[in-house]
Amino acid sequence: MREKLYRLVRLPFEVLLVPLILLDELARPFYRPFLRWVASWRIVHRVERWIAARNRLFILVILAIPFAIAEPLKAVGVVVIARGHFRTGALIMVFAYLMSFVVVERIYHAGRAKLLTYPWFAWAIGLMVSVRDDMLERVRRTAIWRLALRLRREAALAGARFRAWIKG
Repeated sequence: MREKLYRLVRLPFEVLLVPLILLDELARPFYRPFLRWVASWRIVHRVERWIAARNRLFILVILAIPFAIAEPLKAVGVVVIARGHFRTGALIMVFAYLMSFVVVERIYHAGRAKLLTYPWFAWAIGLMVSVRDDMLERVRRTAIWRLALRLRREAALAGARFRAWIKG
């Protein structure tokens, strides 16, 4: 009985998280090279060193600000799309995801060691990683995962061909 209740409570999370995990896996060939490129900029290195030198509360606050802007913007983008303004909503979502991927990720990367000294933060990050790993392991056993991997390989090849075409 307890196992059935656990599965029932977990179901809404799985319904929400599994598509996001699949989307992340499909989009990775496109956004990871961009993130590596941004992370290689000299100014980004300087800002990260500056952030890492601050105290943990300051790092937490400057991490929370773009996070608090980007996450609601994603929902706004969905609402705008639902109201029939696809381009505007898509642009809002692209901006929000770029803010998440670039700004939030770089701040977290720079301040991670100090942020993890907060026990509640370390617990939350550990929980998120554990849930993501559990969901990913379950997803990897499905046929849709094999399809996603094939699509990801095809997308990576298409991206490589596109980059080669741009370079001439």
